[in-house]
Amino acid sequence: WRDTNTLSHPKHLPAVDSKAPATGEEEEEVDIDLEAPETEKAALAIQNQFRRFKKNKK
Repeated sequence: WRDTNTLSHPKHLPAVDSKAPATGEEEEEVDIDLEAPETEKAALAIQNQFRRFKKNKK
């Protein structure tokens, strides 16, 4: 299933301030290709595991 909402596309996300966090630790920037087939497969696998978890929890 592919989300067709354009607001979820990275171009439409709010800009992130590039300053270091106040704690002094640098935040690692993660660049994930949301259109990659591997990413889509991973998302589906995570969703299926979560559904099983919720089903077994009942």
